[in-house]
Amino acid sequence: MAVEQAIGIYWSFENADNMIVNELCLCYTMAVDTGEHKFQWRNIRMAEAENSKDLISVLWSGADILRSKMDANEYKDYLLGIVFYKYLSDSFLIKVYDLIYDEKPESLRVALEAYKKALEDEEIAEELKGQVKAEFHYVIEPELTYTCFADSARNNGFHREQLQKAFHSIEQSDPLFADLFTDIDLYSNRLGTGDQKQSDTIANLIKEIDKADLLNSDADVLGNAYEYLIGQFASETGKKAGEFYTPQAVSKILTKIAMSGQEEKKGLSVYDPCMGSGSLLLNAKKYAKEPGYIKYYGQELMTSTFNLARMNMFLHGIMPENQKLRNGDTLDGDWPTGEETDFHMVLMNPPYSAKWSAASGFLQDERFSDYGVLAPKSKADYAFLLHGLYHLKSKGTMAIVLPHGVLFRGAAEGKIREKLLRSGNIYAVIGLPANLFYNTSIPTCIIVLKKHRDGRDVLFIDASRKYEKGKKQNSMTEADIDSVIALYNQRETVEKEAYLATFEDIEKNDFNLNIPRYVDNFEKEEEVDLNALLDEMKDTDQQIAEVQGEFVSMLRELTSEDESVMASLSSFIGILEG
Repeated sequence: MAVEQAIGIYWSFENADNMIVNELCLCYTMAVDTGEHKFQWRNIRMAEAENSKDLISVLWSGADILRSKMDANEYKDYLLGIVFYKYLSDSFLIKVYDLIYDEKPESLRVALEAYKKALEDEEIAEELKGQVKAEFHYVIEPELTYTCFADSARNNGFHREQLQKAFHSIEQSDPLFADLFTDIDLYSNRLGTGDQKQSDTIANLIKEIDKADLLNSDADVLGNAYEYLIGQFASETGKKAGEFYTPQAVSKILTKIAMSGQEEKKGLSVYDPCMGSGSLLLNAKKYAKEPGYIKYYGQELMTSTFNLARMNMFLHGIMPENQKLRNGDTLDGDWPTGEETDFHMVLMNPPYSAKWSAASGFLQDERFSDYGVLAPKSKADYAFLLHGLYHLKSKGTMAIVLPHGVLFRGAAEGKIREKLLRSGNIYAVIGLPANLFYNTSIPTCIIVLKKHRDGRDVLFIDASRKYEKGKKQNSMTEADIDSVIALYNQRETVEKEAYLATFEDIEKNDFNLNIPRYVDNFEKEEEVDLNALLDEMKDTDQQIAEVQGEFVSMLRELTSEDESVMASLSSFIGILEG
């Protein structure tokens, strides 16, 4: 009689935020036949895993070249920027070869030689460049390809001016790439003193990154490796990282909640007005059934972070026509306007309690005019929330991360909160564990909003204890994340975890949304039997005395011809015996 048992094993890299090898499965089959055990391993996504692992190893070793010269907040721009240029160059050469021979090249060097040969005929060259430009929005001359730079670096012939020229060429090719490499200062003294040392540092980085095989890596593998690097930089930079990175656990919860019920939608639109590196936006691709049709809208204030998001989009294979990203201030000037302005999903992790102008003119701004008051100058939390809600479709879902203060602070914030609750806009409140983020240790919450719905009840979830303690930051496991999502979808009261509050419940609490008012997670401490504890202590003391007695007996059997040693031994025994 044969028995077959399949066991799925989830596997992920250490400290990779469970995102590098998404759902890598090894299926183990055990067949029992006539008393003999046969083991068969079936690999489902090993090739993808190995590619990711190799990419990460190569890219991270590139960071080692710069780590001794500058901190992570600086060298991330060099590393990620040069990785991105390699991606542009390699993609270009592969496309060129495909257009010439209708197949994939054996190597990038073969593709480069084919490109050079094609350019010898002016008519062919013009047509070839036109075809690539129409699809990629840029053209790279042979001498400016990454492959050519890598050869020069290996032959000690590389000069930084070559790379600077290449960056400039890409930036001038299309508005899509304007000022993309602005943050990469190839003339910085941090790279070394003088032209030669600075060129050598860049050359060493180019040689190392050239080991990454982008030819045989698809967009998801490369994009995930890139995202992993961003996460690692965030870990190294600590509080400086808050502007560009949302931990993957939080990102996953936000995205899955906002997408709930919309997974099948073709042409899904997602908007993040404070997009950072774009990780929240890109998470939509992971969970949508029609990811190729998603429209991505994002805005970011910090130029360097905005550039990072643009690179991140391309490295995840997002077509230019499907992304609309803007470098600008979300609150001071509304965007988008004059085009698609409302979205199926709004995802936000804005800067917490940031300052803003709160000028009286904003009372006539359509985003804020319905509420009669503005978020205070010292705390823009509700300004960000109302901006996101304004751009939400009538049947869409918004999920935003904010500090707990927004749940109970009074004055103008209290009036805004009451208006949102009376309108039924607040759908759920989820309390997250403390110390999840790199830029703050304070506990945060997720507020889920709907624009138009029947009912005004609010689901409260206390996830504050659903975490795994880490050295620098706490983290949420897959089980923790799944538990929160399950509670959200279940939408009912669960003792010590969730409470579905009626509008009347909330009104009785003066529209205070502080989670402990609704979810009682108090755990009564176990009573201690003092008599039993005393007996246990006596038993322990007796055991210690017995062991000590045996130890002293062993010491008395020791001998030495050295009188000083014996004197020390005798003194030690005296101490043990009291």
